[in-house]
Amino acid sequence: MTGLREYLDGPYKSARDVVRAGLAAHADLLDAGLRLPRDEYRDQVLEKLRLIAADGHPSRGFRKEYGGQADLGGFIAGFEALAFGDLSLMVKAGVQFGLFAGAILHLGTTQHHDEYLSDAIEGRLLGCFAMTETGHGSNVQALGTTATYDEQTGEFVIHTPTPGARKDYIGNAARHGTLAAVFAQLVVGGESHGVHCLLVPIRDADGDPMPGVTISDCGPKLGLNGVDNGRLVFDQVRVPRTALLDRYAQVDAEGTYRSEIENPDRRFFTMLGTLVQGRVSVGGAAINASKVALTIAIRYADQRRQFGAPGSSEETLLLDYRMHQRRLLPLLAKTYALHFAQAELVDEFVRVFGNDADEHDRRALEAQAAGTKAVGTWHATETIQVCREACGGAGYLAENRLAALKADTDVFTTFEGDNTVLLQLVAKGLLTGYRESFGKLDPLGTARFIAAQAVEIAVEKTALRAMIERLRDAVPNRSDVADPDAGLRDDGYHDGMLRFREEHMLAGVARRLKAGIDAGDEPFEVFNRCQDHVIAAGRAHVDRVVLEAFSAAVQAAPEGEPRDRLKELYDLHALATIEADRAWYIEHGRLSGPRSKAITALVNELCALVRPHAGGLVDAFGVPGAAVDVPMVVPSQHE
Repeated sequence: MTGLREYLDGPYKSARDVVRAGLAAHADLLDAGLRLPRDEYRDQVLEKLRLIAADGHPSRGFRKEYGGQADLGGFIAGFEALAFGDLSLMVKAGVQFGLFAGAILHLGTTQHHDEYLSDAIEGRLLGCFAMTETGHGSNVQALGTTATYDEQTGEFVIHTPTPGARKDYIGNAARHGTLAAVFAQLVVGGESHGVHCLLVPIRDADGDPMPGVTISDCGPKLGLNGVDNGRLVFDQVRVPRTALLDRYAQVDAEGTYRSEIENPDRRFFTMLGTLVQGRVSVGGAAINASKVALTIAIRYADQRRQFGAPGSSEETLLLDYRMHQRRLLPLLAKTYALHFAQAELVDEFVRVFGNDADEHDRRALEAQAAGTKAVGTWHATETIQVCREACGGAGYLAENRLAALKADTDVFTTFEGDNTVLLQLVAKGLLTGYRESFGKLDPLGTARFIAAQAVEIAVEKTALRAMIERLRDAVPNRSDVADPDAGLRDDGYHDGMLRFREEHMLAGVARRLKAGIDAGDEPFEVFNRCQDHVIAAGRAHVDRVVLEAFSAAVQAAPEGEPRDRLKELYDLHALATIEADRAWYIEHGRLSGPRSKAITALVNELCALVRPHAGGLVDAFGVPGAAVDVPMVVPSQHE
């Protein structure tokens, strides 16, 4: 489709094309997981990882003094494009260049950068990001691993005190990694200063575990078996004082701990906030995996015939059936919507980290990244499943790639943050503009803060009341019975409906929390009772943000066919989103029965409108041919 692929690729087209070319050149990796033993598959993934480094892609994300190109946006765009190919390669690249090298870059200082970064970027030094523990996943502040400073030797002693403190599911650990960025409770002079990160060697030059380090393999997984996930246990392992990544906190030779950030909670969230790139990247990769699945399923549906009109000698194309359109085309529209929301997120990431933005901007970015990652990865799970079903038994065959996509993306909903927890983070940002005042990211800390400040702000502030009143006037309810079709393709109507839902849910959460606190109930129980409401408010917010990003992208698109096709997809996405939650709108008096039926009818019409262009719309994603020219689809003529 003329001009649309270039518009989708945006300012980072060259970075995406470098990765596309690399994936096409090494397409043999796509079926390596089917034909090779696990260790050989992992070694092939490592080989391709080093080829990526040789092509120069990872260097985009780092400063020029370390052999980089200082192109953060291009780095993330290229990482997202890796999801067009073997997802084990994408995840291993994320571990090596995003998490491991990223931890050194963002948490370390010049000495760490000079010693490690070039080797990490070029794939000579293979590393791990050792945060997750068997007993502590999302609750990073409660990690059990300790790093205790020994003043007499000037060393930190890394130790796993309990089975629950074992580092678990650590990429690069089981086979290839030699150095780990280990997150541990820092203990200096008998006082704990919370979680910090230290560099700990885990293998020697011969590949054997270092003294005191026990390494085991996590074993076969549902997917991503080209990634060598392992477990790490430390038994009084000693590392020099300089192993502490000390950008935000330092320990001198005498054992004095110093940090410019006095509040330990704020210090913790500042350190973790620098690692938001992982969430940004995973969300984008999930959206691209959805593009692969849709490309395969829509091309298949545009070729496969089944049944037909009575008396006709020719069977009907699957994609001409209304129900098949209903299954695939709203998901196609949402994929476009999420693509543009992700593009806005990457632009914001580049702005914040490229200009040393203030803490408020960084916290806002964290919330935006959390919401986009959650919705984007859930969307991938749904889309790939629907595409598999839409291709029938052929979609179940491994050779047609949907099985691998389904297995390899399943974990996206829980790594780099469990999606439910991430939406809770989004909701906290909605409840107050002073998110730094939140203590721990646990329900008790949240409820106590809300009891003190946020509820009164959210419920009583004039701006919120004015917003609700304005929406009450703008969004039709019972009066829409007279003309149920009026304005359904109006952008203002779509925005008004989603904005009303978000603000109404937010105010409802605030009222429920305040009522519980006023009644003298335990803060934890108050929050726990409302947690589903909190998550719903977070998701409503993300839905609105995604819609607005899509609307802005339509307005900015080149005139002619690109803008026309995008406007059709935008309308389909907006109305399908409202339709999916029409029960809520009816319950709250913002949608009448006739209006609801009119929306459903229009979604059907829009599916029919999009259908002739569906092939061109998936072509515009630019998925390399080798990734989608599967046996059940006639070799692509779209490249």
